[in-house]
Amino acid sequence: MRSTIASAAALTAALALTVTACSSSGSSAPDAGKRGTGAASAVASAKVDYNPQPYNNIKDGGTYTTPGTFDDQGNPFNANATLTATRVWFWYNPDVITYSPTGEVQYNPDYLSDVKVTVNGGNQRVILTLNPKATYNDGTPINWKAVKATWQANNGTDKDYNASNTEGYRNITSVTRGTDDKQAVIDFKGVDPWWSSLFTTFLHPKAATVAHFNDAYVKKAHPEWGAGPYTVGTFDTKSGNLTFVRNPKWWGKKGKLDKRIYVNLDSAAAINAFKNGQVDYASTGSAEDLKQISGVNGTEIRRGGSPFEYSLYVNAKSTALKDIQVRKALLESIDRAQIAKIQFQGLDYSEALPGSALLYSFQKGYSDNVSSVVKYAPDDAKKILDAAGWKAGSDGIRQKNGAKLTVGYTLLGDDPLDKATANAFAAMLKPVGIQVDIKKADEADFSKILSERDFDLFLSGNRSTDPFGARYLYQFYGTDSDSNLTGTGTPDLDREIHAASQISDAGKQTAQANTIERKELAQYAFLPLFSGPSIYAVKKGLANVGATIFATPLPETVGWQK
Repeated sequence: MRSTIASAAALTAALALTVTACSSSGSSAPDAGKRGTGAASAVASAKVDYNPQPYNNIKDGGTYTTPGTFDDQGNPFNANATLTATRVWFWYNPDVITYSPTGEVQYNPDYLSDVKVTVNGGNQRVILTLNPKATYNDGTPINWKAVKATWQANNGTDKDYNASNTEGYRNITSVTRGTDDKQAVIDFKGVDPWWSSLFTTFLHPKAATVAHFNDAYVKKAHPEWGAGPYTVGTFDTKSGNLTFVRNPKWWGKKGKLDKRIYVNLDSAAAINAFKNGQVDYASTGSAEDLKQISGVNGTEIRRGGSPFEYSLYVNAKSTALKDIQVRKALLESIDRAQIAKIQFQGLDYSEALPGSALLYSFQKGYSDNVSSVVKYAPDDAKKILDAAGWKAGSDGIRQKNGAKLTVGYTLLGDDPLDKATANAFAAMLKPVGIQVDIKKADEADFSKILSERDFDLFLSGNRSTDPFGARYLYQFYGTDSDSNLTGTGTPDLDREIHAASQISDAGKQTAQANTIERKELAQYAFLPLFSGPSIYAVKKGLANVGATIFATPLPETVGWQK
């Protein structure tokens, strides 16, 4: 799944919850990105830096405390969920399939005893044999019914499920019992090269009803429906503070930590908490943050590539932006290089401008689709608006039928870097005659803003949580996808996306996804802006935490190095 993260200021808050990561198939260089302030790198960095340590090299005991803000929806399959939900879920629910830093699939033997994939008559069959010991905390066996429940809740057949991404699941024709209850037989129409991303975790069958899928995890945790080395110790819904403790019902290797604690802090407070020794980890989203944290005794700065992408979303349903010509002029007025320069100032980092929402530039199959569709051409933007009947008024702002061409830009929080970015957008759009009203909102309103599409312009990001970018074409661009924040798309393009998802060859499917993405980008409502580095301050000795790219170290391996 792809997890939405906060807009650029709240990106610091969102990153603060990030312990591990994962995003599309293909090889990556050990460090494909260039450092320094010279020419932009040909590709984004694929460097990892997280102090990887084997289980036996981790001390038994200790506490790991991190800052973070918490959103309402805790079910990561739900369209209203963000990165926070994914990260919290990871600590008390089944982690069935994970990925290496370069995206290789890893099956967790605590859940899967065997995996077989066959193709017969052009149709794929996946047989998952589940660990006999695998059991939910309420005593329910983790068996073929959990696999079936996960599929049924996400396959799009029942529109009442507010599912984040139905693509892939919709190509499954059945999930049935195998030789016994501990074997799930998954039959596909055609071949799905990305099938593993569909079952990285399982929903408890009780959590897979419409009512529970949509609402049971709203401001609530359900440890009884979970499984794993840790379970919820305390969850204060008022403060947002959350503690995980070892799970006495776990059948695998016990978690190394005594406790894992999330403290509900916004981005500014998180930096101060790290400086004061209250937390063990903090994300540094700006040069100023990095400067403050770098001098703290006993601190390591871990720095690597990023499976994140931050983009400008244009709400095509808002009054001023319904006209595609207005949206095209708006995007052609934005200097993406200048936005990246603002974001990376003082970080000694550069990267090529991102060209896709699907893949990163260090991945096989990546294509710079953005540059083939959207160009920075403010003079052309003026001509487009002229032709569309928008005439400049005495104040320079364009008008049509008595209405000014004014759009809102929703800014979360008080981060100076985000304020500078918002002001840069306003300064870029004003010369072409588009007025930008910057509207302040609280970081806590992030999920609500997205779910209600309560914005004109909004800078937000996505983190890849599996290595198969082409699978997320429909999530980003499908007309009835709840994760399509722009409101664009067409039925014809939907059909093209669904047809592409049934291409069995991974390389050919990715190539077709790139072709379709260029058509979607030509609706001028979505503009990838930057990825950036992953920079984390951690206390020395913390193992398996930091810049992991696509890797997902299991919770039981996180702790303090011997």
